[in-house]
Amino acid sequence: MSRNAPALPAAAVPAAAASCAAHKFGGSSLANASCFCRVAAILAAQPGPQQLVVVSAMRGTTDALIALADAAVRGDGGWKGAHAALRERHLAATRDLLGDDADATLAWLDHGFTDLANLLAALAVLGTPSREAAEAIQGLGEVWSARMLSDFLTREGHDCACLDARDVLVVGHGELGAVVDWETSSARYADWRARHPPPWLVVTGFVARTREGRATVLGRNGSDYSAAIFAALAGASELTLWGDTDGVLSADPRLVPDAVPLAALSYDEACELAYFGAKVIHPQTLTPVIARGLPVRIRNTFRPEHAGTAIGGPAEGDAPRPPVKGLSVVRDLAVLTLEGAGMIGVPGTAERAFGALHAASVSVVMISQGSSEHSICCVVREADSARAEAALRRAFVAELARGEIASVGVAAGISVLAAVGDGMAGQPGVAARLFGALARCGINIRAIAQGASERNISVAVDAADTARALRAAHAAFWLSPQTVSIGLVGPGKVGAALLAQLEAARARLLREHQLDLRVRAVATRGLLWLGEADGAAAWQDRASEGGDLDAFTRHVQAEHLPHALVVDCSASDAVAARYADWLAAGIHVVTPNKHAGAGPRERWQAIRAASARGARFRYEATVGAGLPVISTLRDLLDTGDELLAAEGIFSGTLAWLFNRYDGSVPFSALVHEAHALGYTEPDPRDDLSGTDVARKLVILAREAGVDLDLADVAVESLVPASLRAASVEEFMHRLSEFDAAIAARHARTRDAGRVLRYVARLDRDGRASVGLDELPADHAFAHLRLTDNIVQFSTRRYRDNPLVVQGPGAGPEVTAAGVFADVLRVAATLGARL
Repeated sequence: MSRNAPALPAAAVPAAAASCAAHKFGGSSLANASCFCRVAAILAAQPGPQQLVVVSAMRGTTDALIALADAAVRGDGGWKGAHAALRERHLAATRDLLGDDADATLAWLDHGFTDLANLLAALAVLGTPSREAAEAIQGLGEVWSARMLSDFLTREGHDCACLDARDVLVVGHGELGAVVDWETSSARYADWRARHPPPWLVVTGFVARTREGRATVLGRNGSDYSAAIFAALAGASELTLWGDTDGVLSADPRLVPDAVPLAALSYDEACELAYFGAKVIHPQTLTPVIARGLPVRIRNTFRPEHAGTAIGGPAEGDAPRPPVKGLSVVRDLAVLTLEGAGMIGVPGTAERAFGALHAASVSVVMISQGSSEHSICCVVREADSARAEAALRRAFVAELARGEIASVGVAAGISVLAAVGDGMAGQPGVAARLFGALARCGINIRAIAQGASERNISVAVDAADTARALRAAHAAFWLSPQTVSIGLVGPGKVGAALLAQLEAARARLLREHQLDLRVRAVATRGLLWLGEADGAAAWQDRASEGGDLDAFTRHVQAEHLPHALVVDCSASDAVAARYADWLAAGIHVVTPNKHAGAGPRERWQAIRAASARGARFRYEATVGAGLPVISTLRDLLDTGDELLAAEGIFSGTLAWLFNRYDGSVPFSALVHEAHALGYTEPDPRDDLSGTDVARKLVILAREAGVDLDLADVAVESLVPASLRAASVEEFMHRLSEFDAAIAARHARTRDAGRVLRYVARLDRDGRASVGLDELPADHAFAHLRLTDNIVQFSTRRYRDNPLVVQGPGAGPEVTAAGVFADVLRVAATLGARL
């Protein structure tokens, strides 16, 4: 849309027009009698003595009229019942609206419907559609609603006239749609107003006449265009388009429920959004208003207290402008590609290509060409794609035969996403933010275009990715919260604590950080709940039998949500085996489950390879619960340090047991107490066997680049061989059987002035061991508090004074907090403002 639209002739702007306000009411605003009353009340509340009101047909009327014409042409007589229903709807609304004063309007309407019936009968006889008849029929709804509103306003005491736009507005039809004959129209309007001076004027939208005097229409959404034309003809000070939304929204609310109304748009921003499918305003509407700098406001008939969106008007001055005001999409498109080495450096290739498309009446939505000139890519309507491909093949038939053009190809199923905003101009990083947001969702961009004005970046994506792409981009520019769809596997003690922490923090994160963490699925070995975030707290009440992780995955990776994340709080090796597939599918994974990091090396490598493609894998809680053990090691190594040795107490459970054990109570009693407090795994043997500690050591070793497997760790188990194969219940019942051995070991150590601690060690040569160690009473590991873990890193930088990470390392709340922290780290990489 050009800002250099032809200026209106001086005669089109009456000298006394400064106080005139122009309004347009759409079909939803005129759906029934109560809606007409609401419109009248809105107009009565407007300041100023002059009101110009352009109206659409009552909601659904234009579609009904088109259907009537089609039915009549078919000649089956089926139009008569629909005609009677449409007639009765208008008569009933008029009776409700005007009451005892309805007779004249009813008679006028009845005459109009009789004329319509005669015209339909003629079409039925002819059996062929007539453009003149079809357009005359399509515009009748506006004629009827204008008369109904005008008569009601007159009855309410307003000095009001009714103008049939066909008596004034003259248009021609060209490739760009209806073109106004401004000189003729302005002269006719001035003459009509001289004969009809009432300060209030109701005008039919959508309809006009050709230069030959034939009734015509301005096209669908033409009432907005009519409103802009008559606002210009009347010299209005402002045009308000009343509809059923609070203004222009930042995105399509059907795809982005969090879309917000925009307070203001420039003409250029409105043109870009209108072209790319924003439904609130039609692109042609802006041509007449831009020509004379007429401000436009989009408002809601059903919420007149809302200020709506101002388009044009005063400049925003020096106020900071967001880089992107809104996003829009066009669907049902196809990418058309012309490719070949013979195009490089050959003048006129693009001209021939687009000339061929023009000759085939194919509209081009978007164009993209690399500087190598090896290919030209454009986006066209999918319905036109076959015709477009055939046109290019005809135009380049010789070059295709000689191999100078390698191929002409079409890829259907495409949508174009456009990011629009004046603030994008000269602002570095806008494209990076858009492309990064799409990449983090695993969305591939098929083509890119950006104009020199820098106020629009357009990208072509697969149609299946439309909703996710729009939501991701909307959140990336902070127009809506960054939404993450979360699925939880293993809602045991840690998982339950995490659910509670997520629920407690959700409102705060949404309010303060625009981060929307939605737990939408919970799975156990035997139960599955699929829902939305508001039902997660009571998931067990709605769960179904069976832990179908395929259904779980499909629900978590919802098409309409940009990001998916699985939190695995189970201790299942089978669930860990799914990580690589989840990550490859673009689903982020956060876990305290050690089976991935300490499992088979091939699986670990597959997980790391999959996460390198974009999806995030976070597992800080696998080693130190809530302690930053892995991140500390990564910081050391990433900054060039070298790990010489790592040792520590990696089990909060075993730390608690040996910090508490002094021989005064049996060791088995302490194990029972730790189990009751939630410090142990569901099967305490996972802790007492040393396997859990060994897994943590393997994870640390692999993080440091050491190729270590669980079988390579020398492990001292505290579980007697006689109890290793028993059930959990039997094991807990027979715990006391190894009290004597632990007591004897403790007594010898105490007599030597030392203490017992369960220690893990990794040296620079990759040797690894875990087991009970007798440490001096003044050793750093000898004075830990309760469940404290401690990890000591000896590195090239920290050789003489090792770096120590210490803190609580057991308990559901602590571990859940560590997992929650990883969830927030993932969210931050997705663009959340944390």
